[in-house]
Amino acid sequence: MSTNLRHSEYDVIVIGGGHAGCEAALAASRLGRRVLLLTLNPDHTAQMSCNPAVGGIAKGQLVCEIDALGGEMGVNADAATIQFRMLNRSKGPAVWSPRAQCDKMVYQYRMKWVLEHQPNLAIQQAHATHIHTTGDRIYAVGTPFGQRYAKAVVLATGTFLQGNLHYGDVVLEGGRAGDSACNTLTHNLRNELNLRVGRLKTGTPPRVLAKSIDFNSLQRQSSDSESRRFSFRSPSVKSCRLFPAEPRNLPCYLTTSTKQTAEIVNDNLHTSAMYGGHIDATGTRYCPSFEDKIVRFPQRDNHQIYLEPEGTATDEYYVNGLSTSLPPTVQEKLLHSIPGLERAETSRYGYAIAYDFVYPYQLNKSLAVHTCPNLFLAGQINGTSGYEEAAAQGLIAGINAARYANNEHDAFVLQRDQAYIGVLIDDLTTKEITEPYRMFTSRAENRLTLRQDNADRRLMPLGHTLGLIPKEEYSNLCETERIIAETKEFLAGKTSQGTNLWDLMCRYGYTYSDFADAPQIPPKAMEQLNIEAHYQAYIQRERKRAAQLQSLQTWKIPSDFNYDIPGIRTETQQKLQKKKPDTLAQAAAIDAVTPAEISLLQVYLTRHAKQKTS
Repeated sequence: MSTNLRHSEYDVIVIGGGHAGCEAALAASRLGRRVLLLTLNPDHTAQMSCNPAVGGIAKGQLVCEIDALGGEMGVNADAATIQFRMLNRSKGPAVWSPRAQCDKMVYQYRMKWVLEHQPNLAIQQAHATHIHTTGDRIYAVGTPFGQRYAKAVVLATGTFLQGNLHYGDVVLEGGRAGDSACNTLTHNLRNELNLRVGRLKTGTPPRVLAKSIDFNSLQRQSSDSESRRFSFRSPSVKSCRLFPAEPRNLPCYLTTSTKQTAEIVNDNLHTSAMYGGHIDATGTRYCPSFEDKIVRFPQRDNHQIYLEPEGTATDEYYVNGLSTSLPPTVQEKLLHSIPGLERAETSRYGYAIAYDFVYPYQLNKSLAVHTCPNLFLAGQINGTSGYEEAAAQGLIAGINAARYANNEHDAFVLQRDQAYIGVLIDDLTTKEITEPYRMFTSRAENRLTLRQDNADRRLMPLGHTLGLIPKEEYSNLCETERIIAETKEFLAGKTSQGTNLWDLMCRYGYTYSDFADAPQIPPKAMEQLNIEAHYQAYIQRERKRAAQLQSLQTWKIPSDFNYDIPGIRTETQQKLQKKKPDTLAQAAAIDAVTPAEISLLQVYLTRHAKQKTS
């Protein structure tokens, strides 16, 4: 340890060493608080329990925002990258999403190294047995080795609260394969803190060995040709000496399931933990098990399967798309029915995991519990799925726990129009969470401005004000902003064919490189100018629409309104018809109703009103 901490007195205790717990512990300690991180196994810190990847659609935006606020996930992913791709490149920049295939062991051990070298942070291998309260405040956390006292606590337990692993009808107790569950805290949360607790389910696919895969029959998928990173700060941030932040390129491979695969599932559906009635928990629709895919889409002959390397020092491949709770013998048959996997050797079987979570409407937007203001919850305990959603919550919870411990009563809260993180936490604390929550670009009504490429410009000033972004990195951002402002002034003041150059970019699709006499500027500044010009008119409309959405409460919905509207998903139509909201504000609060669908409802409500008066 780099700092001598007293054995049992801390400002903040973080329970759980997953992605949420790591960000919470780092944020609180970097803000000068004395922090204790309790984890069942320090060697499993930041373990990538499921997919060995960071980012993806909307998730990549979260990672960039975490980085811009001074979090560690982006830097860590860059150091562990073995393949990087920018998804959605065929669409506009607003939905481009970075995704990195990571060496899972490098990711895990680099994060452990960062935690171990962080001043003010102690790490202890121990599980939390009890949360001790007096009145409406926590004063200590019980462990097998005695009580640890703190001013604030962050609970980031992931899938460990009464976790059960399901392999067909075989049920094992655990927070994930190889780790024990936590079976005492749920009773504590429910009966002593009076929190409403539910149960959710997620899952993971089998892993197979590379030597048993026929790669020649598979479609190869390599990294993007251009070099990109998650972190805006990687070049200036000290990296673990063992794992330099240099991306490597290992390919992924694409195959598909077959009719035979579907037949095997249908013949053995009764043996699935989900369909056999062994799991009393709700799974996610957006990352379904393979059994769900076969049942829900019987008309499809095949489903895409990606084989993803788990690292440079392992022969295991993650079979993305084949998440299952079928028995191991059936999993073997499934694998052998898939092209390229006819002789696959399974190193780890897939399984479903059911676990307890706390309904997040019981939290403030600071992620503090309403009835216990020095207890903060982050990650899958709040009903989310994904490393990125967990890390984002951990960062906010850690910041606010540190502020509480320092008697700073103004919580740090991001709004929906500031960040995807703001959308995430607003949704969690206001909507009805009935299944694991996953971030999508469609959830953000301001996604044209909440892009991954400008997360530093949006949030790094806040990170600097908080004390998480060093002066040198903030100065680099300020220099970029100066260049952008001066270049826009130059473009607005220079004309060509009777029109100033900025208007040519905004109205006629010119790019900065089309102007031969324009000054040379850094690539980042040029990219930002091109994107701003491309979206200027759309952003103005977005801001106008955002202002209109503030008055949703005044939009009344007639009881006889027909929700069969093109562009509104069947799932949304069914929910609206069932709940019959009186206003658009109530409609917007219904889980899974997107801002885009609210906008469509506004259009059709206007038409409906005109038809009534004509």
